[in-house]
Amino acid sequence: MGFKTPDFPPVDPETFLDKPLMERTKTLALHWCEYGFGTPKMVHTIYILKLLFFYIGVGVCLAVLTSDVGAPWEIDGWWDEPIVFQKLVLWTMLLETLGVAGSWGPLSGTFKPMTAGVLFWARVGTLRVRPWKAVPGTNGDSRTIVDVGLYLAFLATMLLAIVVPGKDSGSLNAVLPDNEAGLIRPALLIAPMVLIVLIGLRDTIVFLAARSEQYLPWIFFFTVLDFTDMIVAVKISICLIWIGAGVSKFGHHFSSVVAPMMSNSPALPSKKIKRWMYRDFPNDIRPGKLAQFLAHGGGSFVEITAPLVLLFSTNRELTIAAVVLMVVFHVFIITAFPLAVPLEWNVMFAFATVFLFAGFPAQDGFGVGDISGGWLVAVLVMGLFFPILGNLRPDLVSFLPSMRQYAGNWASAQWAFSSLAAEAKLNKLTPRPHVNQIDQLTTGMGYPQAIAETTLQQTIGWRTMHSQARGLYSLLMHHVPNLDKATVREAEFACNSIVGFNFGDGHFHDDDLLAAIQKRCGFEPGEFIVVWVESQPIHKPTQTYKVIDVATGVLERGTWNVAEAVNEQPWLPNGPINLNVTWTREGYVRPGNYVVPDSLRVQAAKAAANEVGQPA
Repeated sequence: MGFKTPDFPPVDPETFLDKPLMERTKTLALHWCEYGFGTPKMVHTIYILKLLFFYIGVGVCLAVLTSDVGAPWEIDGWWDEPIVFQKLVLWTMLLETLGVAGSWGPLSGTFKPMTAGVLFWARVGTLRVRPWKAVPGTNGDSRTIVDVGLYLAFLATMLLAIVVPGKDSGSLNAVLPDNEAGLIRPALLIAPMVLIVLIGLRDTIVFLAARSEQYLPWIFFFTVLDFTDMIVAVKISICLIWIGAGVSKFGHHFSSVVAPMMSNSPALPSKKIKRWMYRDFPNDIRPGKLAQFLAHGGGSFVEITAPLVLLFSTNRELTIAAVVLMVVFHVFIITAFPLAVPLEWNVMFAFATVFLFAGFPAQDGFGVGDISGGWLVAVLVMGLFFPILGNLRPDLVSFLPSMRQYAGNWASAQWAFSSLAAEAKLNKLTPRPHVNQIDQLTTGMGYPQAIAETTLQQTIGWRTMHSQARGLYSLLMHHVPNLDKATVREAEFACNSIVGFNFGDGHFHDDDLLAAIQKRCGFEPGEFIVVWVESQPIHKPTQTYKVIDVATGVLERGTWNVAEAVNEQPWLPNGPINLNVTWTREGYVRPGNYVVPDSLRVQAAKAAANEVGQPA
């Protein structure tokens, strides 16, 4: 790819869109294997500049200059200052809540404008998704003046806590008698904690976009614990986050994330190495041995063992080695530019690793045994409750509090419109700071219609490379008549233009959001079909799906076997996988009669032959 020129799929856009859907997805998936999204390097440069200037530059200057710990460029003077760490945590959460950190820009489906978040959440009338209908005072699906007020107040109180100088702390002075900067005033942290909880009761989108499941406990520790307990509590919390993510990568899903993620990495320019991520490119693009190794060696093994070393080691050299390993781990993710683009989060965690474990090692009185006994139990309960519940009952908990971030095991969906005119009905949503992605590309950026459509279809090619897509596309084959002529959209991208954020969680665009959309847009039966799947519970071999006609409601529920799904090629040359139907709406008959093109069956036998001796 060039600096300004993308690596566009090798197709004629004018005729490509006339091909059968699964033939198109095969072409796009094979192109993704070698080029990823094909994004010009200028886009990655924008992300890097945003990270360096807005997050690191402005954030570090604010934290350092308001804490009286020297100049921002004198890193040795502030890297281990507790108040600087506290303020950088708040700064990270503030940027996430503004929508200018994760899920930002073209790699997340916001092309023009590149920012979504604050444009939606600070505006009365935009859609919101409440987490629990039983909570009093949360009725409705529109953002009210109360919601906007809570949101703006949260931003203001967070900024206030960042810019106000620190306060002397007796527990800090007892450990670090020469410290003059103090800690953030606990009183300043009460308001933002209360506000984000109130926001979360009314809108799960903003609450999770702020990454509250991770940063809110830390802010709570900053507020109520003495200094030693605070440091150890945050240490335990960050290790539970890593270990939870490592455990979530067991199973079939994560290898199917690693391969397309590495293919999309601008730090890996070699097409030859990218092809090694797959079993037998271009015949068989299920994850190969290299992707398996990176997933379970560089992923699960590192995320579980290194945090355990950091938590319990009292050997300086071993601790520093684990610190370096985890910093490299997060830098690796940054250079891969995953489509959720959680770059700021990874920088924060890399810095936190150095601050917590190199700055305050266990042998200096900051080990697990040094926290007050009651607080140890409380921290463990806080850190383990939602991951355990979310892995057993993923329908009750977002994959973010479940600590399954980017593990591949997430609720997911595909949207199918009967025509472009049907999709255009989404633009009836008002107020809505963004229009549909196809219109962002055509009207906003001047792309010809065929080029814009092919660009968007790369996202469905990308989705087919993930485990859950084999089931989702099997459902589309059964439930969408004339599928080859339908307009299929990746729900994660589309959702971003409707609620201002998405991080891979299908709970953001489940039945509740679809009902809110229908109320405003008035789709006719058959115009807008959604196939939706829940995450795989840790103790079951299946995933639960549902098929929704946005105009009339749920049409079918059932399950599929995950092992069977991951063993198929992304373009399903053998047709739909087996689906176990558990409920069908009375009178509903599947309308789909999709026939797999003969061109897709040619290499199916060869791919199957290569399966012998290969792990799923």
